[in-house]
Amino acid sequence: MPFSYYAKLSPTRQRIYRRSDAIETLPLPAGVMAGAIVGRIRDGLLDDDVKAVQRACQALVDVLVQGYRVPPIRLRVLARRPADDYGELHGLYEPEEGRTPARITVWMRTAAKKQVVAFKTFLRTVVHEVGHHLDYEHFKLEETFHTEGFYKRESALANALLAQCAALDAQSGELPGL
Repeated sequence: MPFSYYAKLSPTRQRIYRRSDAIETLPLPAGVMAGAIVGRIRDGLLDDDVKAVQRACQALVDVLVQGYRVPPIRLRVLARRPADDYGELHGLYEPEEGRTPARITVWMRTAAKKQVVAFKTFLRTVVHEVGHHLDYEHFKLEETFHTEGFYKRESALANALLAQCAALDAQSGELPGL
């Protein structure tokens, strides 16, 4: 069932939307082991260390784009989410333009209370923005839409990354600070 804005799209954009919606899975690329990197993101958030979170997020994005064999993405972590009358912005994907590589921006703190974003929420935001890049570069869609298929792909990838992190935590006997 398409989201309500589907009816307002041109026939060409509806076709792209349907193609996106039909892609429901996104497994981790073969051989990608990112659990330790995901753990570093979690630990950086717990320590409120923006530089550590930035390094770990860039490492995660680098591993993912290499695994999916797509062009690189630059990622930056900023302090506090921007907000307006419509709410807070969690993440932003900017496609490649000319010689400028694609860029993802995520924010570590909420706008209203200035609290560090919860780990799983933050990771899902990073994965969400990577999903937009994969729509263009991996799936070769002319546009990226928020479809049910998009959200299923996002969830599958985030869950796979969280599972790898949890498996490492279990092996080490640590209880994660989720």
